[in-house]
Amino acid sequence: MSTKASLTEVFCSFQLDGIHYWENCDIPEVSYLKHPHRHMFGFKCYVTVSHSDRNVEFIKLKHAIIEYLTAKYFNIDFNSHMFGGQSCEMIATEIGEKFSLSRCEVNEDGENGSVVYFD
Repeated sequence: MSTKASLTEVFCSFQLDGIHYWENCDIPEVSYLKHPHRHMFGFKCYVTVSHSDRNVEFIKLKHAIIEYLTAKYFNIDFNSHMFGGQSCEMIATEIGEKFSLSRCEVNEDGENGSVVYFD
């Protein structure tokens, strides 16, 4: 008996160092987040595919996303990606919309982060 998959996604994952801050942080316990601080941002980017013969090449997708983020955010003086006041959710939304993803995860240091789903 064969079963038919109802949804298939491919994904790419990678890490980039970056600096960001949360300017409007009003939580005393983590008020240090108001200041620029560095993370190793982890990314996991999913695309829905229509067949099982790699209609989206995930290595190519990975390269395209890294090239985009580097061109837009990399600062040679800091040798890091400068994400400014953007949260993980904001970065995931930007990538998801730009690359027509089905979902995008962005985390800080492999510990905490967000997953944004797209229609």
